[in-house]
Amino acid sequence: MNESQVTVVGNVATAVEFRRSAAGLPTARFRLASTVRRYDQRSGGWADAFTNFYTVWAWRSLAANLASSVTVGEPLVVTGHLRIRQAERDGRQFASADLTATAVGHDLSRGTSAFVRTPSRTGPRADPGRNAQAPGGTSEAVTGGDVEAVIPRQGAAP
Repeated sequence: MNESQVTVVGNVATAVEFRRSAAGLPTARFRLASTVRRYDQRSGGWADAFTNFYTVWAWRSLAANLASSVTVGEPLVVTGHLRIRQAERDGRQFASADLTATAVGHDLSRGTSAFVRTPSRTGPRADPGRNAQAPGGTSEAVTGGDVEAVIPRQGAAP
């Protein structure tokens, strides 16, 4: 494959939307905000310059794991394939940046995270609505249009 991989560091700007495609594949999308910071010599400190927004798309197990692991405001590192789309809406031209994720993780320079391995595809099947490996795991039904899925949560709500 000749596509270049890019890595973007930012914060989750919207809730993860989890659905199943027409073919039945799990999909997820969310917006990622990545703010450029520059050193300001006049003030002697760092200042925000501008923010880029990316629509992050994920498929299959990455989509399901995102839906159960990521919430708005969390810092992430996303690696994937970047595609710039150009379109017209209401007579106006615009461009948007889509990132098809191949890997997503919490930015551990800004906090801690606990990893819980999901059951393997070839191993014994766990109840899809229960994260058996997470202590106090709970489930949440997510609906989207004609789609309904059960997304495992990593821990009980406080």
